[in-house]
Amino acid sequence: MNTKSSAEVQLEQELVEWIEQDSLYQVILSSPKSKNEELTAKKIIVRPVQLKQGLYYQFESYYANKVLHENVSPADTAEKLMQLMINQYKQTNIKQKHCQLHILTNKKGQLTIKRKEVEQVKEIAPRTHNRQKHRLLEEGKPIAFLVELGIMTADGKVHAKKQDKFKQINRFLEMVEDVVDALPNDRTIKIIDFGCGKSYLTFALYHYLTIERNRSVDIIGLDLKQDVIAFCNSLAQKLQYDQLKFIVGDIADFNELSEADMVVTLHACDTATDAAISKAVTWGAAVIMSVPCCQHELFPQVKSELLAPLLTQGLLKERFSALATDGMRGQLLEVIGYKVQMLEFIDPEHTPKNLMIRAVRPKALTFNQTKWEQYHAFKSLIGVEHTLEKLLDEELLKNR
Repeated sequence: MNTKSSAEVQLEQELVEWIEQDSLYQVILSSPKSKNEELTAKKIIVRPVQLKQGLYYQFESYYANKVLHENVSPADTAEKLMQLMINQYKQTNIKQKHCQLHILTNKKGQLTIKRKEVEQVKEIAPRTHNRQKHRLLEEGKPIAFLVELGIMTADGKVHAKKQDKFKQINRFLEMVEDVVDALPNDRTIKIIDFGCGKSYLTFALYHYLTIERNRSVDIIGLDLKQDVIAFCNSLAQKLQYDQLKFIVGDIADFNELSEADMVVTLHACDTATDAAISKAVTWGAAVIMSVPCCQHELFPQVKSELLAPLLTQGLLKERFSALATDGMRGQLLEVIGYKVQMLEFIDPEHTPKNLMIRAVRPKALTFNQTKWEQYHAFKSLIGVEHTLEKLLDEELLKNR
């Protein structure tokens, strides 16, 4: 018969007390021990919900192609949480009224608990079964960087004219949350944001990882505009974001890092996106998130009698060239061994530049010969040369 450790006993007692006091706000279980995505959810989010019969805790389980919900009584919630975090998940984040816990579970089911005391926060409300869509950053609770950037009022209300920006920030963080488990959890995470601009998303990323996920980060924002960089550094200091800095520089010439865990590049123009992706691969980045812009390189090159109905009209050729550019970028990353997804960043009604290339590096890269042959067949079909292939030449040869 297994005997509970003192850490397990204390944690379960705390969970019971928090549930009785109605002060357990959120639990996120991630990094499943099982690789079977059909049987084990990749992530479970637990929140209190108010049902007709009283307060329950909703377990929202995210599988590969579905989301399941289970409402659990308060009396059974603590035990269920303990079983999940000990037996099924390597990582747990708990948000309570006065503290946040980051819990790591090893193969033997032993817990390592990191505790961070926080000021009392507003209770998450209203809690109803048919609640509004949950956002990682919620309206109604003042968030310092959003207030300073003019998105929120001092009491946490989002300005009417900034609703689209608020949605964009949340959408970006949702995309980060899906891959956050690919980032290291035993050391400081090194991140660079190429072409950061006014840095709404850079500040959001810092806030999410350090405050919401209790992770240690070191983030650099890079941009060519000196006045923008000066503003961002000033704001970072005001917010006491000590591990966030901004520097003036060009993506192609940036050589201050030898490794990075995550590379973000949003709306880098034309082949600047290729330079950023190439550096990310060279640095061994675990996560690459790129929203390309102004894909001009292939437009003057594309030629194909087979595709004449597309290519004889300038507008169609322009759109085809942009899609071909990003398709080839994704394919090259898959050739090296990255797992790639093409995602809709924000609604097309807000901007046509809404495609994100999200790539996650497995523990070991394996050259994909089939993807390489497909890439060359497509390149021959439309008669083009691609900058990213040239930049990745050494990496491609190394992994073959």
